[in-house]
Amino acid sequence: MSDDQASAPEKGDRIAKVLARAGLCSRRDAERWIEDGRVWVDGKQLLTPAFVVTPGSIILVDGKPLKEPEPSKLWRYHKPAGLVTSHRDEKGRETLFDTLPPEMGRVISVGRLDLNSEGLLLLTNDGELARKLELPSTGWVRRYKVRVHGTVEPERFLALTDGVVIDGVRYGKIEVDFERQKGSNAWVTVALTEGKNREIRKVFEHLGYVVTRLLRLSYGPFQLGLLPRGAIEEVPRRVLRDQLGLGAAKDKGATAAARRTLALKDEPAAPKGKVRIPKPHRAVEPAPKRGRPPAPSSERSAERSIEARAAPGRTATKVLVTTKAASARAERAPSRSGDAPKKPGGPRNADRRR
Repeated sequence: MSDDQASAPEKGDRIAKVLARAGLCSRRDAERWIEDGRVWVDGKQLLTPAFVVTPGSIILVDGKPLKEPEPSKLWRYHKPAGLVTSHRDEKGRETLFDTLPPEMGRVISVGRLDLNSEGLLLLTNDGELARKLELPSTGWVRRYKVRVHGTVEPERFLALTDGVVIDGVRYGKIEVDFERQKGSNAWVTVALTEGKNREIRKVFEHLGYVVTRLLRLSYGPFQLGLLPRGAIEEVPRRVLRDQLGLGAAKDKGATAAARRTLALKDEPAAPKGKVRIPKPHRAVEPAPKRGRPPAPSSERSAERSIEARAAPGRTATKVLVTTKAASARAERAPSRSGDAPKKPGGPRNADRRR
């Protein structure tokens, strides 16, 4: 084995990604912190972000140890119009992150809504999860309710089902359902899977319509519902497991005890007291068919084949058993042969006629 192979680092993550996952900053800020000499790994000061750390690495930022990352979380947020979807705005405008509760810590958005757009916006503390949900490969449909100015001709939207190219940018399939025309404005519902920058506004402008209001109703399986404007609500962990496959045992940063606790919370509680075992159902004979009444059970079982259990190595035998009731019924039954004796006396009332 060569010296290079012996000194190769273990499989891990880049230091900037680890700092961002811990909720301290973004990856870009982490790279600046490293260049400023604020990050130490295993007693050595880092001067380049091109460094891979392992789970056993000791990381210090400004002399303080890096805290363990929290489990992945997701929130539904009803973004009002007039807020910027960014942590910092070069124009000094208020961002939606300025309005969030401080106890949430540092979170990022799944995609964006522009300044004048409103509706459902997903927030998470896991940058890796955010990038996964943003990819069009997930196939998640984003639905919007859009108000446009002008008289709408619904047949003009049919061309968007095959996609459209605007200023050299290819936009994928867009489905538009016309709802109603009210005066000089119209309402439509838009469904798409890409969600590029200002995609709906640019496509409608290409068709000659100006978007005056844009409200996102859903993002994949997550719905805006009745969430008030400006409100935020955490998505339950059970929903994350069902929709995203985020099992409690796979949550990053969760200790073994925490994982066991999460798993136990989802298991049904054991019943208290004695458990009563249900009795087996009693066999019920089927109802008799219409017509001739059924024979007594003793007669029905007049002849039956009984298979005797054979000892090991012997062949089972069948025995024909005839009961006394069957023998008596056979004696009473008239013979069907032609020489059977006839009853004496001839026809009824023959002597009375004589």
